[in-house]
Amino acid sequence: MIQAKDIMRTDVVTVTPEMTIEELGRLFIDKGISGAPVVDAEKRLVGIVTENDLIRQNKRFHIPTLIRIFDAMIPLETSSAVEKEIRTMSASRVSEICSKRVITVETGTSLQDIATIMAEKNVHLLPVMSQGRIVGIIGKMDVIRGSLGEAGQQQR
Repeated sequence: MIQAKDIMRTDVVTVTPEMTIEELGRLFIDKGISGAPVVDAEKRLVGIVTENDLIRQNKRFHIPTLIRIFDAMIPLETSSAVEKEIRTMSASRVSEICSKRVITVETGTSLQDIATIMAEKNVHLLPVMSQGRIVGIIGKMDVIRGSLGEAGQQQR
């Protein structure tokens, strides 16, 4: 049975919450990666940031739809959703755009479980943990390689 330890990449590129958005984008381009775990000063996992998080910064701002009832203007979207969108679009640090709820797997997690998590949770990168520390990372291509019997033949 193929496990996370068989398909994970061990050369994990991590970023800090204080890193600027510009530095993050440059790192993604230079390293040819689509995301990175966010770690604190003690190297503990505190989030994950992906190219989707960067892309969201450049999307068109959606002005909330308002409905007029009598003399009151009522937004059809919650103000917290609008505030979150504004914060994301104006972010300057990784901590402002990264996902804080990170789905992880352990080194012994099966390939089938990894594929299921990725498909059902719509996750593209999974940090691999051992004893509370990041020991690897699995991307979609790693899962494809593993399912084709090419585990351990990653190019990075």
